[in-house]
Amino acid sequence: QVAQVAVQVGSGVQQGVVAMSSAAKKSTVPVTILTGFLGAGKTTLLNHILESPDHGKRFAIIENEFGEVGVDDKVIKETSVELIEVINGCVCCTVRGDLVKVLKRLAEKLPSFDAVIIETTGLADPAPVAQTFFVDEDVARSYHLDGIITVVDAKHVLEHLNEEKPEGVENESVEQIAFADRILLNKCDLVDKETLDEVMKAITGINSHAEIVHTTYSKLEPSKLLNIGAFDLNRVVEMDPGFLNTDGEHQHDSTVSSVSVRFEGELNYMQLKMWIRQLMRTKADDLFRYKGVLAVKGSAMKYVFQGVHMLFSGDLEPSFKWKDDEVRECRFVFIGRNLDKEALKLGIMECKVEPLRFQVGDCVQANIGQHWMDGQVIKTWDEGYPYLIDLDIEPETYACTSWGWAPMDTDVFVRARKRARPSSSASHDITSSETTA
Repeated sequence: QVAQVAVQVGSGVQQGVVAMSSAAKKSTVPVTILTGFLGAGKTTLLNHILESPDHGKRFAIIENEFGEVGVDDKVIKETSVELIEVINGCVCCTVRGDLVKVLKRLAEKLPSFDAVIIETTGLADPAPVAQTFFVDEDVARSYHLDGIITVVDAKHVLEHLNEEKPEGVENESVEQIAFADRILLNKCDLVDKETLDEVMKAITGINSHAEIVHTTYSKLEPSKLLNIGAFDLNRVVEMDPGFLNTDGEHQHDSTVSSVSVRFEGELNYMQLKMWIRQLMRTKADDLFRYKGVLAVKGSAMKYVFQGVHMLFSGDLEPSFKWKDDEVRECRFVFIGRNLDKEALKLGIMECKVEPLRFQVGDCVQANIGQHWMDGQVIKTWDEGYPYLIDLDIEPETYACTSWGWAPMDTDVFVRARKRARPSSSASHDITSSETTA
């Protein structure tokens, strides 16, 4: 079933490599390695696979996060998931041994799942991960590598492929494409035809063997990705004679790091969005990836956000709600170049919910853009906003509504009004020393 063979490597011979016959593969669990650079759309693809009713499979998911705090495991749809394992750190180098331990632990739970999907961090070289299934006999008895799927971000990939790295440092984007058995060229809707042609030329210049599928939002039939029997050891060894060398090391760019924050509590997500908007204006080029799952004050839904450079999306997700017995917490991960870790942590913590200054019924003044208007607090933490304020609109003044939200509990947006609420509107213009919303 499992045999020791000799594989020709360059001019020498590599001993002790585990090989399998086709019959042996049928008795082992197929493994798909899902890789791609930061923000390419790997987790989105994974969720599409798990939500599909077509494959009829039960999966064990191994989720690898570069930062100390995991986020992606909190946004994985559990439709067809039997088990989820999380490995923090780079699975291709510092925690490679953890992958072997997890695989061996999962093997004890067979046959509770039909297949394994490993989603690597966006900074991982897939080669050492793939190597695990050929150099460890215990792993090879239970699993076989079915294929390496690489998701490529059509909008940002050229920037990363062309990046000059320090001597001895691998370009992860290049490695991920080179070892791919199938390539999903994602976010094609964000680039024009000329750019798409340039991206295709760059990809085929690195890997002319892999099938390339154009996608938007990582949507693709699971049958194109699972049980494809695409991994070819002979091709890989021909491309990379050192593939089976277990002494090799993967060296990351030392200027690239991660900042992770996790705490129990809730955030003012409007304040967070304003802070991230400012961050994007000043640091977008160096922000390779940022993502989080947040507990928002006043909402039962989780706020899920993610960004890549200048592209940002985030919303309260109806499909991800806090369970009654679940601890409401916030998790963030920022990955990029030359990050100011303390400034990022401070910016996040300043968005943490603190006790409000005003209560329902308090008379206040609200900054409505051009001037301050008197009003009264009628609700706190409404739709994620600290205050819902009933404004004193003059009877004959046209207005779409007579109320407004204050996005932050600061004097910039809402301040105390000492006198009693009048029967008619009272307002005054904002002076040059005051800041408008």
